[in-house]
Amino acid sequence: MSITVMIPSVLRPFTQGNKEVSAEGKTITDVIASLEAQYPGINARLMSGGQLHRYINIFLNDEDIRFSQGLDTPVIRGDRLTVLPAVAGGALAKTVGDK
Repeated sequence: MSITVMIPSVLRPFTQGNKEVSAEGKTITDVIASLEAQYPGINARLMSGGQLHRYINIFLNDEDIRFSQGLDTPVIRGDRLTVLPAVAGGALAKTVGDK
């Protein structure tokens, strides 16, 4: 089953610069294994100890897999996965008069 995977810019060096790749599998775990087979090293950027890194979010057809079956979420041909690293950090700008 061919699944389309949208790759964020931070991971594109692993996919030869491609922002969209195809993978195979019946579950999210299978799709990640398929990605690793095609693009060695990407798995370590997504997972650790059999779990997604806490700063990686995966959406299946716009639905967060954390609210489904997680890595065991089934996928079917034509599905679209979007990998999104969490964004955090920054500081609030001071305004005139702030101490």
